[in-house]
Amino acid sequence: MSGYPAGVSPFPLPFVPALRPSGSGPALFFAFRQRELLLPKDGPLAPLPRAEALGVPLGAQHYLGALEGVPCWALSLAADIEAPPVAEFCDLRMLFGRLPEPIHAVAGRAVQIVEWDRSHRFCGRCGSPTEPLENERARSCPRCRIPLYPRLAPSMIVAVERGDEILLARSPHFPPGIYSVLAGFVEAGESVEECVRREVWEETRIQVEDVRYFGSQPWPYPHSLMLGFQARYAGGEIQPDAREIEAAGWFSAEAMPGHFPGRFSIAQWLMRDFRQRHGVEAP
Repeated sequence: MSGYPAGVSPFPLPFVPALRPSGSGPALFFAFRQRELLLPKDGPLAPLPRAEALGVPLGAQHYLGALEGVPCWALSLAADIEAPPVAEFCDLRMLFGRLPEPIHAVAGRAVQIVEWDRSHRFCGRCGSPTEPLENERARSCPRCRIPLYPRLAPSMIVAVERGDEILLARSPHFPPGIYSVLAGFVEAGESVEECVRREVWEETRIQVEDVRYFGSQPWPYPHSLMLGFQARYAGGEIQPDAREIEAAGWFSAEAMPGHFPGRFSIAQWLMRDFRQRHGVEAP
């Protein structure tokens, strides 16, 4: 079985990307100081008549598209800027599960565009200043003619199952008692399926087979595309890689350990799908 859990679609957001706005009027402004989003202290992020209403000096501005018809902009702010009295800066990762899902998804798109634009101001080959292209989301070196697109780092996340058990592990940086499914970045020259087999082996010395695609999720931490899979146990005894895995084990749907709360991440979707297929209603 593969696919998204009930209520989650591969295209859950009524968002239409674009390079230029088609009209005027109130807009959502995603203003970032590094990876910190400027938010009102009281109330949710809401459309404003213009970017200047944020009350902070503005840097580069990037039109993203429209969310339910509302124009959305990504704004880059100075690294040393202070928030106005009515607002505060919040790290985007800490807002995961706190912002409405559509807003957080566009914020994730915005921070990746802001960071890409800031880190690609010069050509990596000759050092010349780059220029934004007019008809696509890219910068280009006028000397080398090299287009520089927003970066994406493909990564995989996998639910390994052995009969009615699932393989879960905890990283040393997880909060106490929290477990999750295994994940890792795709290396140059390998398929995502090969990455699944390699990462599971490297982290736990478990061999897997029947690797099946489940779904994907943009993951702007910092600029990943998370590709979800399910796989079957094929052999081996758990031997955690102490550098990345603090503990790992097989768990039944009825006795799963603590995990990150909510239903916003693909890790949560995978674990929720496992529970539901084994007759246990996920919280």
